[in-house]
Amino acid sequence: MKKIIPFILVLFLCFACKNEKSSIETAQAETTNEMNSEKPEFAIIIHGGAGTILKKNMTPEKEAAYKAKLEEAIRVGYEVLKNGGTSLDAVTKTINVMEDSPLFNAGKGAVFTNAETNELDASIMDGKTLNAGASAGTTTVRNPIDLARAVMDNSEHVMLSGKGAEIFAEEQGLAIVEPSYFFTENRFQSLQRIKDREKTELDHDAKTAFYDPTIKDSKFGTVGCAALDKNGNLAAGTSTGGMTNKRYGRIGDAPIIGSGTYANNETCAVSSTGWGEYFIRAQVAHDISALMDYKGLSLKEAAKIVLDKVEDLGGDGGIVAVDKNGNMVAEFNTAGMYRATLNDKGELEIGIYEK
Repeated sequence: MKKIIPFILVLFLCFACKNEKSSIETAQAETTNEMNSEKPEFAIIIHGGAGTILKKNMTPEKEAAYKAKLEEAIRVGYEVLKNGGTSLDAVTKTINVMEDSPLFNAGKGAVFTNAETNELDASIMDGKTLNAGASAGTTTVRNPIDLARAVMDNSEHVMLSGKGAEIFAEEQGLAIVEPSYFFTENRFQSLQRIKDREKTELDHDAKTAFYDPTIKDSKFGTVGCAALDKNGNLAAGTSTGGMTNKRYGRIGDAPIIGSGTYANNETCAVSSTGWGEYFIRAQVAHDISALMDYKGLSLKEAAKIVLDKVEDLGGDGGIVAVDKNGNMVAEFNTAGMYRATLNDKGELEIGIYEK
């Protein structure tokens, strides 16, 4: 019996120490969790397109103009969120600013089709209800994101296109303009350069190819926004003029829910920019959300995996996104992406070139 008592005392001391250590670890974990749970009240992130954006090709004046417009746009959405407005309103009004600027391939600055017209696409999604709206191929609606919002809010449909979408826009009292409103000289000259190159290549090659060798430099400039409001609701929107020299009523990923735009309060809100055909095939925006939902990945991990997949397929571009905890990510596999973030503390970050 005397031999057993010391053994019991040793076991008791070990057990007590283990419990004490466990209690300390539990307390530390709870403290860490409490710190991590202090998420921002709201957050907003935007992009103005991704592509071959190199500092050596950018004048100081042009760089300053882009930064100023990105800041102007994001501050509009920031004020909406700061004052208790919805993420949907923040996204819509932020994108309006970029649509009204000739700097971006959306709205006023839309690129030209092969037929020398401007055909615009847009989409928006509500993370709370999973309701969404989109428009494609419009030529007279001044702000396509407003049309996408109207489709979501005031119709039973998700996407309207062409003349029908324009009729609906008029019925909704949206701003309608003459197609000439979208004319900008630099976009028009970009189209002419591509056409001249195309003609030269055809003169030297009797074969007709659907692959345009200049396609990689003629598709960027889409604008987008993702936001989290004070009520914990996410929203995302995207607007674009599409691809320079596009034909046959081509539509890219921007108006397609799950490709160019996606929002779900359970995960994140995403807006894409890049080579639309590949973003459609990879269902980029939804896939990021799905990886977070099904595999428990962080927003950054999910975004990188999905963009790597796009690159493996042969495409390129980028995304901006915010998750339900206010974490923001700008991920891209191009030389640059016009982007900006603004958190609830008023901390602004603007980027153009590769990280």
